[in-house]
Amino acid sequence: VQLQASGGGLVQPGGSLRLSCVTSGFTLDYYAIGWFRQAPGKEREGVSCVSSSNGISEYADSVKGRFTISRDNAKNTVYLQMNSLRPEDTAVYYCAASGSVIRSNWESQIAYAYWGQGTQVTVSS
Repeated sequence: VQLQASGGGLVQPGGSLRLSCVTSGFTLDYYAIGWFRQAPGKEREGVSCVSSSNGISEYADSVKGRFTISRDNAKNTVYLQMNSLRPEDTAVYYCAASGSVIRSNWESQIAYAYWGQGTQVTVSS
């Protein structure tokens, strides 16, 4: 089982990035995928999640209206489109897969069995 996150980089405030999470070794259709981030000196936090069954998405309040999660099961890939980026979005972003998460606990990291290696996003002028 592998999850490969990519697409991070350096962007100016107000800019955009699209992260990709390419999965392999399991059937993506049956798993919810979450994006998490960890800024220096802070705990890892949930950013967004998309469900396995009907594509329902959840977002942290800090990113609502700016970030959009989507999935393409045929390509085994989940995306996180990030717009209107702010310096406080700077972090390492991770994708993770869960076969058991539900809407009420999507931010619970112990619900995610598989994790990718992370991609750095830096928002700075």
